[in-house]
Amino acid sequence: MKYFFQKSNISGQLLWPSFIFLLFAFFITACGNLEKEINLDLPAYQPQYVVECYLEPGQPFTLLLTRSSAYFDPFPTDPLAYVENILVDSAEVVITHNGVDYNLANTPFLNPSTLKVANYYSSQLVPEDFDNDFALKITLSNGQTITSTTRILPVVPIDSVVVEFDDVKDTLARCLTYLTDDPSTVDYYRRMIHQNSLVDSIPDQDFTTNDDYVDDKVIVFGTGYDYKEGDTIYNTMFHIERAYFDFWNSTFNAINSNGNPFGQPSSIVSNVESSDGRAVGIFTGLSYDRIMTVVTK
Repeated sequence: MKYFFQKSNISGQLLWPSFIFLLFAFFITACGNLEKEINLDLPAYQPQYVVECYLEPGQPFTLLLTRSSAYFDPFPTDPLAYVENILVDSAEVVITHNGVDYNLANTPFLNPSTLKVANYYSSQLVPEDFDNDFALKITLSNGQTITSTTRILPVVPIDSVVVEFDDVKDTLARCLTYLTDDPSTVDYYRRMIHQNSLVDSIPDQDFTTNDDYVDDKVIVFGTGYDYKEGDTIYNTMFHIERAYFDFWNSTFNAINSNGNPFGQPSSIVSNVESSDGRAVGIFTGLSYDRIMTVVTK
């Protein structure tokens, strides 16, 4: 009886893994029967015109006008040819402000201070005016028009930037940025912070926010203990329109959902209108305050 018990026990140990293997094999086979190829007839893609125009007081008028390409188009092997294909030429671009027309010529331009590229440019400088609208009108070579209106908002100054070293390690510091928000208005901000360079560095922080959460007048933006002595920190606070806030966030969401099978598709929220309904983009003013801080103890 004792021997039979041991024999049964050994047999049970051998049979149980075999049973699991058979169950797994059956499951895989059943799943294989669920596979089915589906052919989707996607409609022909209709390219859209894409407008990006940022009005920064004291900077030249610049505008980038391109056309979108289909998501499933072959990946370009010749970057230069691809850029030439998406750039939209031969358009008439006029920005009107206080009765003055600023005509932007169809010429490539690289802003050396921002490294932003444009294909429409005027050497005339954007006036500093926070009270009057700017109107954009683009007339394409086929007669279609793209229009928009915006206003440059007044700068919300940074009150102070405070660098605090970690009390324990005392080798790394964080950065606290203070500004005063007007509680009587609904405001939107874009916060950027760069380390050591404004032009050729990826920002440590880059996000937009509104002031719904502000209980008093003071807003504080902080960082982690990421900076060492000698680092240079560039704090930039943009005071932005609701239109740019919506555009920036919809673009950010679209990028995040791109290639994610579980992501929710996101459309771009824009403030440009076209006569044929085939344009997206942003026409907005950029006003900001910036403080450079060198980390010292």
